[in-house]
Parts: sequence; structure tokens; C-alpha cells
Amino acid sequence: MKKVLLLLAEGFETYEASVFIDVFGWNLVDGDKSTKLFSCALKKEIKTSFGQKFIADYLISDVNADDYDALAMPGGFEEYDFYKDAYDERFLDLIRKFKNKNKIIASVCVGSLAIGKSGILLNKKGTTYSKKPKRQEALRSFGVNVINEPIVIDDNIITSWDPSTAINVALILLELLTSKQNADYIKKIMGF
Repeated sequence: MKKVLLLLAEGFETYEASVFIDVFGWNLVDGDKSTKLFSCALKKEIKTSFGQKFIADYLISDVNADDYDALAMPGGFEEYDFYKDAYDERFLDLIRKFKNKNKIIASVCVGSLAIGKSGILLNKKGTTYSKKPKRQEALRSFGVNVINEPIVIDDNIITSWDPSTAINVALILLELLTSKQNADYIKKIMGF
């Protein structure tokens, strides 16, 4: 069983997290049944970008990167304190641990900013939310070669530029963990 860890910051965007939950849930039930998703955060109960409550499976302090095959991270809203958690050293350290173990790391939208701040995208290609130039400038300030494309993959790290890319990022992650045939099947039965 391949395990995906969904890393959630306070103020995460619900849609961007839900695509990972759904794609890996559909795979567990109707796909090759080889993947399972778990969530973690700095505290057990966190709020989404629009104020809904979410209960994480684990605290970041209880997570061992060796137990997982990939890390997935949605973006979120500054107005809901996303960067407070996303830039917390414990959050960044977990990202570094996944990179040090050469695990796949997938992010949507401004989730890439935490990856950039962690240092693992230094001198690598990446992208982030493109509708506000300050987000791309922030990613560039972390030494990232910002590419103006919807999805960028460099060295097992997937970044994307807005919520519209989320489902494709989740399906790419599924393909990397299973197979193209399996990911295409899940995409088809989900109606995409």
C-alpha cells in the first residue's frame, strides 16, 4: 500500500485539498486499490480558507516521512492565516524530510510557496498562483526559477499555478505512484 500524506496549513483551500482526497479515495475503492491518503497539520483541528473546520488524522510532530510515499499540499488564503502555518519551521522541516528521502512532493497554487521557503526548490523550476504577481515574486525570492506554466515538475516536485490545476496535479501524483493506465481509468470514472 502506497501512502500519501496531505499536509494542511490553517486556511488551506478546501477544493485544492479535496481533489487529493477524492482521487486517492476513488483509487482505493475502484482503482488498483494500492494507495491510501492521510492528513496532518500543526494542530488536530484547523480551519479551511472559508472557515470550515477540518480534523487532521495526525499532528506533524507524530509523522515519520519514512512511512509515506508522497506528500501533497494545497494552497490557501493569506486572509485565513495560511502563511502562518505554511511558513512555520515544523511545516518546512517536514517538507525537507520528504525531499531528503526523495519522495514525490505535489502542491497546488500557493502551496509551492512553502516548498520554496523550505529551500528544496532552490535553483529549480516551479510555479505558483499567476493572477497576483506578488506570489510569483515571493517564489522567485526563494531562489526558484519561476516558469509561467500551469504545472511544472522538477526533481520529483510538482507545482501548479491555481485551483484549476488541482485535479490534474492529483492525477499526475496518482500516475507517478501507480501507473498511467490506472490514473487514466480513475480520471475516466470520475468523469474528467
